[in-house]
Amino acid sequence: MLNRLLDGFEGKLTSSKWAKLAKTSPDTALRDINDLVERGILNKEAAGGRSTSYVLVLPEM
Repeated sequence: MLNRLLDGFEGKLTSSKWAKLAKTSPDTALRDINDLVERGILNKEAAGGRSTSYVLVLPEM
C-alpha cells in the first residue's frame, strides 16, 4: 500500500480509498491509517469528518 503512495498516487488518500485498494473493511482501513499516523508515516489533513484525507510524510533530505 505504501509503495502505491510512493509511486505517485493521484488524489487524496481517504479511508474508503484505502479499503478498496487494500480489499479490507472500512473499519480495518481506518485502523491501518490511524496506526500509520501514530508512527509518523501519514499526516491527517486539516479537513475533518467525512472529508478527512491523509498525505504521506516524506523524509527530509
